[in-house]
Amino acid sequence: MCGRYYIDDAAVKAIVTLVRSIDRDLKFGKKRDIYPSNESLALYEGMGQVEAGWMKWGYPGFQKDSLLINARAESALEKRTFAEDIQTRRCVLPAGGFYEWNSRKEKCSFWRADASVLYMAGCFHIWENKKCFVILTTEANASVAGVHSRMPLVLEPDEVKTWILDGNSVSELLKKKPTLLERSQEYEQLSLF
Repeated sequence: MCGRYYIDDAAVKAIVTLVRSIDRDLKFGKKRDIYPSNESLALYEGMGQVEAGWMKWGYPGFQKDSLLINARAESALEKRTFAEDIQTRRCVLPAGGFYEWNSRKEKCSFWRADASVLYMAGCFHIWENKKCFVILTTEANASVAGVHSRMPLVLEPDEVKTWILDGNSVSELLKKKPTLLERSQEYEQLSLF
């Protein structure tokens, strides 16, 4: 699962080389956490090339005021909610890293070992003229498994354009095993009582 991630100016600068069109005034500062229902920077197809723009995190859920924020990569092509979007509206969410909480409710951060941009695979849909995305998840690899059983489907930098632009590679990329990540643990006090 992925329920929060972060993006910063380093991630924005890294994606400039991938895209045809981007708002050059985008600024995130040192680090900005992205929560479900927030807008975030996403990469997607536009006129046969990669573009960048804002999308809202979460598909409207089946119950009032609920959001679907993740989709299982293993079964997304079989699910009516995601199948068409996986085939025709794929996106990538650039991030500095993502968070998961362990069984003791301690926040753990995960990022690429070389501190480069973490590219998470997703898909999007348009509701009420607004692009909304979900992050695809897969079985956790060894670097995340001790904290959570699921993790984002992390793409390598050279797979970003392929995921977005090449519909013939979708099935293969949905099965990939993400690279191992670095981890740190924060010891937060969530409540006093």
